[in-house]
Amino acid sequence: MTTASDRLILLNLGSPSRLVSISAQGGDIRTLVPDIGVAPDGVAIDPIHRHIFWTYMGSSHQGEDFFVNDGSVHRADFDGGNPTVVVPEGKTFTPKQMQCDAENGLIYWSDREGMRVMRARTDGSELTILVQTGSTEEERHDRRRHCVGVAVDAKGGFLYWTQKGKPNGNEGRILRAPLALPPGVDPANRPDIEVLFKDLPEPIDLEWVAETGHLYWTDRGDPPAGNTLNRATVSPGQPMIREIILTGLQEGIGLAINRANQRAFVSDLGGFVRVMSLEHPSVGEVIYSGHGPLTGIAYLEA
Repeated sequence: MTTASDRLILLNLGSPSRLVSISAQGGDIRTLVPDIGVAPDGVAIDPIHRHIFWTYMGSSHQGEDFFVNDGSVHRADFDGGNPTVVVPEGKTFTPKQMQCDAENGLIYWSDREGMRVMRARTDGSELTILVQTGSTEEERHDRRRHCVGVAVDAKGGFLYWTQKGKPNGNEGRILRAPLALPPGVDPANRPDIEVLFKDLPEPIDLEWVAETGHLYWTDRGDPPAGNTLNRATVSPGQPMIREIILTGLQEGIGLAINRANQRAFVSDLGGFVRVMSLEHPSVGEVIYSGHGPLTGIAYLEA
């Protein structure tokens, strides 16, 4: 059951961008951190230690001529206090969407121009590259190598991520590999990577729901297959069939699942937050708009 104190955490782009909290109904807008730079992208919650994490894309967000290893990962308390840098510049190029496995004390994120999926402890230590899709400057220009979304099935032991390809290029893919990198295996040459979906318009954020065995993702590409919320059942012995459950997004980016109430919240660059039932998918209800473009979103249960 949704309580009055359930919240949504948003990355609201602007000059400067803000870390914002709103009620699960879209009201009671609170600015938690008033200036988080111009290019925040992914946000995640640690409900155990009451922390909010977010990524900052650094200079590489400006386009393909700006390949600088100056992204960072940040953290603040639930009320916005004690903001701190967890992963400093020089460790990740363009960190995008992220996840927090609070029970195991880990954060995960995709590094777009870094062409990799990364993991660290929640204090930033034990920085690990789990997947590496390229390394040269020439490869950095190949957007098919750009990792963007990430999801974690901690109990099942799987890592999911998106590689989006060119905008509206129908080159997007969703991939999976075991969470544990085998000893001695180079993350650039993992033999255990599966391609679950390919030729997608432009897949972005991912969420794994273990309770139902569903993988959800947003797609930023053009309609009809893009600007959508999608899902598929990922289960042994079952076909993985893509189902579009929400359309009409305006460059859909962030995705948060309220598992207790079977609802999805989606944020987009048009500045809208939409909510819809996962049990009875239908037209999403706009609960927040008019405050500028949005990237990442996370659901904070009381």
